[in-house]
Formats: sequence, structure tokens, C-alpha cells
Amino acid sequence: MRTDFRSFRRCVLTFATLVLAAALSPLLSAQNPELQQKIAEVKEASALNKQLLAQYTWMEQVTISLKGEEKKQEQYQVRLGPDGQQQKQSLDPSSQPQEGGRLKRRIVEKKTEEYEDYANQIKALIQQYIPPDKDKIQQAYQAGNVMLGPQPGMPGQYRLVISNYIQQGDNMTLVMDRTQKNLVSVNISTYLNDPKDAVSVSVQFAGIPGGPNHVASETINGESKHLTIAIQNSNYQHL
Repeated sequence: MRTDFRSFRRCVLTFATLVLAAALSPLLSAQNPELQQKIAEVKEASALNKQLLAQYTWMEQVTISLKGEEKKQEQYQVRLGPDGQQQKQSLDPSSQPQEGGRLKRRIVEKKTEEYEDYANQIKALIQQYIPPDKDKIQQAYQAGNVMLGPQPGMPGQYRLVISNYIQQGDNMTLVMDRTQKNLVSVNISTYLNDPKDAVSVSVQFAGIPGGPNHVASETINGESKHLTIAIQNSNYQHL
């Protein structure tokens, strides 16, 4: 009887130890010195670039395609406002009147409204990810949702994989240059209101000579509606 009690006690202690280890594992991983250093690099680069980009204006070209067919192309002059958000001025001439009868025009207008509304929802969502926010990165780090690893085939780079960055189940991979300590690329897997309405994003960064790093190109895929938004940024000018 005493032997059985001792065995039971050992099982209880073992189970308690495992539970405690599981609870502490995110905390222990968060204390990894290398991970802490890389988090600090990403946060510093993100904050500095945002500050420096406020001194520039640039041109943005947005191309929207539906099922591989280009539907709309827009151009904007862009700069960051006092709140750090983009302020855009359209460079496109006023739209020309559509040809065809009233019914045809109404059908075209309705379809256009539908995909434009969907595109706007996606763009609004992705603006929460790009550029990465230092405070959200810190929150993810403290929650144990950041992993550090090498970038395959690129010894001069490393990657941070962040989960649950904006919403539960999303994933964002930041690729950083070890020497320059700048973002090279960002890949995002997220969704709109339902995880079935998946959205994937690929972002490439480039540097302004003598200036900050910036988003050079961005491809956003709204997979459920086969809608693609391609964004190109160019012609950066110091204010």
C-alpha cells in the first residue's frame, strides 16, 4: 500500500514538473540573448526608417487584378503625415464616362464596387502589418510568439518568425540583413474576417542612397476572390 502511494506521489510530482516546464518555456526562450539582440535590431530599424521616411515623398503605383486580368491601375504621390500614416494624393486624371447602355454601365459599376470594396478591406488589413511596428513586435516577443532562425541559402541574413501578430493564427516572417541591420523582405499569411478568407503578402525592401530603407514592391493576394494587388514605390524625393 505504501509502495503504491509512493508511486502515485512520484507521478503527481512528475506531472507538476512537466506542467511548470511547459508554462515557463516561452519565458525561457524569451530570455535567449541572441533573440533579444535581434528583436532590438528589428525594432530599432523599424523605428528609424519610419522617422527618416517622414522626410521623403514618393510615387506609388497600385495595380489591381482579378483572376489574372488587370482591372485598375492608380498612381499616388505619398508622404507620411504627423501621425505616421500615409497621406496620398491621386495623380490620375478624372475617370472618363463609360460606354454602353444604362444597364451595362450599372452591371459594370456593381462589379467594380464589389472588387474595390474587397481590395480596400485587404489594403486596410495589410497596413497593420507593413511597416512592422516596434511595439507590436515587443508584445509578440513578450508573449513568446517570436522564433529566430537562419535564412536558408543566405548566410548574411536571418529571419524572425512572428505568430499571432495582429490576429490569432496569422504569421509574419521578417528577413534581416546581418551587416546592414535592415529589412530585406517580409512575408505574411493572414485573413480577413474568417480564416478561410486567406490573404498572403510578399514585400521586398530597398534602400534609398544615403537614406532610409523602404518598401520597394508589395504583392497582396486575396485568395478567396483571386484578387491581386501589386504595389510599386519609386522616385523618392527628400522634402
